[in-house]
Amino acid sequence: MNAMFRMIGGGIARYLSKRRHTHSPSTATPPDRLLACLKPGDVLLVDGDTRVSAAIKYLTQSTWSHAALFVGGHETSGLNVPGHFFVEADLVGGVRSVGIEEFKGLHTRICRPVGLTVEECRAVTKFAVDSIGHQYDLRNVFDLARYLLPTPPVPARFRRRMIALGSGDPTRAICSTLISQAFQTINYPVLPMIEHRPAPREDCQACVQEVLHIRDHSLFTPRDFDVSPYFEIIKPSIVDGFDFRTLNWERAS
Repeated sequence: MNAMFRMIGGGIARYLSKRRHTHSPSTATPPDRLLACLKPGDVLLVDGDTRVSAAIKYLTQSTWSHAALFVGGHETSGLNVPGHFFVEADLVGGVRSVGIEEFKGLHTRICRPVGLTVEECRAVTKFAVDSIGHQYDLRNVFDLARYLLPTPPVPARFRRRMIALGSGDPTRAICSTLISQAFQTINYPVLPMIEHRPAPREDCQACVQEVLHIRDHSLFTPRDFDVSPYFEIIKPSIVDGFDFRTLNWERAS
């Protein structure tokens, strides 16, 4: 029975991973320019064009359907494949390393964690690299089948929980889950829940303090890295200077 469910789940996963080619490559950042801006520890958000992407973007009310962690080249990251710079969790391939060409023609956004030391950055990327080979948990077929509806009729308050896949296998992964776990290894905040508690002092009886609570990693979505106050947005088109006066506009005759 388990083998049958895994076979059905694998078939659904392959169907959902088919690309639909809805993007215009001319509006995407060229791979070489994108790669030149990235640093280890950066999170690359992707506006995907697979069948599952539409459902994820609907459920998260966001442009971003996928996230990958930039870990650097094989000389420093420990990846075995030259030219692979990213670790991602793929619906079919599981946790794997990929090259920049995987995101060619897709709209992307670079989210950079602020204030990490070299050692902390290495710990984040090492967690991701060490996770390569882990698989999506396909035993719960219904968790995958629900994505067959591009816009499932789900109340907004339940949409985030629909992102969590699988039956709880500790080696399962979804793209944002993997990356959030990597940052949690160094207690770096992505989008924690914030509680305000009274913290009276002799000189300030009304003072309060913020206490951060770690959000369950299975509930993170790609959008969270975009809206997080602890990640800087890096835009390749302006990072090395931008002068609108040099743009070549077509002039009406």
